Amino acid sequence: MEEQSSYKTTTTNMEGTTTTTTTTTEQGRSTTSGVKVANRKTVSCSDFILRILALATTMIAVIVMAVAKETKTVPVAILPNLPPINVDARAKWQYLSAFVFFMVVNIIACIYAAISLILSIGNRFRSKVLDLMVIILDLIMVALLFSGNGAAAAIGVLAYKGNSHTQWKKVCNVFGGFCRHAAASSALSLIGSLMFILLLVLATSRLNKRSH
Repeated sequence: MEEQSSYKTTTTNMEGTTTTTTTTTEQGRSTTSGVKVANRKTVSCSDFILRILALATTMIAVIVMAVAKETKTVPVAILPNLPPINVDARAKWQYLSAFVFFMVVNIIACIYAAISLILSIGNRFRSKVLDLMVIILDLIMVALLFSGNGAAAAIGVLAYKGNSHTQWKKVCNVFGGFCRHAAASSALSLIGSLMFILLLVLATSRLNKRSH
């Protein structure tokens, strides 16, 4: 609320007539403008932190999945009457199209997070056109990350539990290290997608305040 203060000035002219002048000054305008500047700085700081977190989580998710490689010796029975043959089996993210899609999506999100971070720093005057473009791209990143996470989660559940209807056996009991890396990468990617959702909420509230 704005505070108002007033003071009276009394003057007497040569004819003996007394004139009273009331002057009113408004206080609090500088306080209100200061609050607006502080809120703007808080929003900019939150945007900066969220974009750094989105960049970090998607980057680490890519690194964790990239190093997810494991080789195991697995006995394979060729004929029922013959002893099984030991075969070296490898688990790599390149062997599954769902994980390839997951990696591509997270690389795109990571690169975009870095570019949007630069744009956020450079957009000091808060151009509405640039803000709207960033909001649309943030929304696209959310859609891509959730689709990539969904594909990786579907393969992960299949690897952990298998599928008796299609005779697909679970493999995480054999490639435990690879499955743990994939699960950690998926969790980090999910956190990154949540950061982009928070950025959308923050940007929407900022545009809503501008419209009023």
